[in-house]
Amino acid sequence: MNRTIDIICIGEVLIDFIGHQSGVQINETKDYHRYLGGSPTNVAMNCSRLDLKSKLIACVGNDGFGDYINMRFDEVGVDYSQIKRLDDYSTSVIFVSRTDGTPDFIPYREADCQISEDQLLKEDLQNAKIYHTTCFALSKEPARTTILNKAKEAFELGCKLSIDLNYADKIWNNKKEEAFEVIKTYCSYNPLIKVSEDDVLRLFGKQLTPTEIFEYFHNAGADIVCLTLGSKGVKLSQKDKELIELPAIKLEKVVDATGAGDAFWSGFLYAYIKEKPIEECLKIALKLAALKLQNIGRLPNNINVITQLL
Repeated sequence: MNRTIDIICIGEVLIDFIGHQSGVQINETKDYHRYLGGSPTNVAMNCSRLDLKSKLIACVGNDGFGDYINMRFDEVGVDYSQIKRLDDYSTSVIFVSRTDGTPDFIPYREADCQISEDQLLKEDLQNAKIYHTTCFALSKEPARTTILNKAKEAFELGCKLSIDLNYADKIWNNKKEEAFEVIKTYCSYNPLIKVSEDDVLRLFGKQLTPTEIFEYFHNAGADIVCLTLGSKGVKLSQKDKELIELPAIKLEKVVDATGAGDAFWSGFLYAYIKEKPIEECLKIALKLAALKLQNIGRLPNNINVITQLL
């Protein structure tokens, strides 16, 4: 089948208020700047910047932030025709510290978790190459049931699944056992998995070796597991194949780490869709992450992103 949609991203679209002061947590941040955010949103936007056909399934409020979000999607060509504008829920907002490490954040969630099954058309699942979501998106109902049911349908229709396991206790209201069950269900559909050292520590409550991490997710059903290690690079395990390890690209200065993981995974999925070898997928991912780390908020508009990667 000729699949005409490169990637469908399902999950949170948010307004990120990122701290203007660098290197401080939220309790010391005085000023914030507004950015479009949410991990699936970032991936959809980045993929569109990479000339892929991307579609975002999400919910926003029928408010000024919702207007701003639609305007930004128009600028980069993301298909947002199945996004719902809700009168009874406000667009979700997150306040984020500006840091070169894992940011501190406070979420105010309303509309983002109201995704319903009528937003995900069977025709789109049949035509999509990648079905991507996040642990954040799976943390609340009714979005959780919608995403899991449609993940099963996408898998049965031959679409490749993907997930960013960006687990955080505060997003799941400290219901870790519930999170494990949801993650295991999604992993049974053999998704491409991205998980960071910080995600693992938050999810398992302790440090695990890379071998333990890879074994856990392979046993859960995933053939390809990508472990990001920040400034230490990345390790990727393919079931029954040799481990791939690559160093991070050295940078003189990290300007803003928010969205770097999304940039990394966007680069990986872009290369995967283009049927590049797995090691080449990682190299392109690392380049896009490095580009994001040197800019506040989104990837810069004044460059051709693809020429920076190839």
